[in-house]
Amino acid sequence: MNKPQSLSTRYDPRDLSDEELVARAHTELFHVTRAYEELMRRYQRTLFNVCARYLGNDRDADDVCQEVMLKVLYGLKNFEGKSKFKTWLYSITYNECITQYRKERRKRRLMDALSLDPLEEASEDKAPKPEEKGGLDRWLVHVNPIDREILVLRFVAELEFQEIADIMHMGLSATKMRYKRALDKLREKFAGIAET
Repeated sequence: MNKPQSLSTRYDPRDLSDEELVARAHTELFHVTRAYEELMRRYQRTLFNVCARYLGNDRDADDVCQEVMLKVLYGLKNFEGKSKFKTWLYSITYNECITQYRKERRKRRLMDALSLDPLEEASEDKAPKPEEKGGLDRWLVHVNPIDREILVLRFVAELEFQEIADIMHMGLSATKMRYKRALDKLREKFAGIAET
């Protein structure tokens, strides 16, 4: 007895176009992944090269490729074909590269802030310089957790006071007041040391 045509899984995915593979994936996923695997095989090398060039290193490129492949796997069922599969794939790739780039940039800024870079805003207010005390992390231990979070969001994430207030579920004036008090406390704590 022959299987109905729609349930047949006998095909060579290499013989199908991207559009035919997408149509197969719509009906097969998540039980059969043959069409999805062929789509990924076709674009894997180029996908990796795009990510590596954008991000500048293979490790991050590999991470992004894995993330893209997962997004494609879970998104294929909803892909409507309004654009070519290739266009959709690279749109996802571009967005993931941007996300990864921003993460790495934030990480670098955090590492800079925790190690060597003086905090401009703090130095303008004559706050202690973190490089003199071994980094931002060394002097943040002298403030309570809420004030520490406000300082990190201000210096590391470079957020405006209103954004910090929204994140912390506090009023704007309360946020500014806690920020100022935290800086004052740090200035007092390190005033004698900074002068020596």
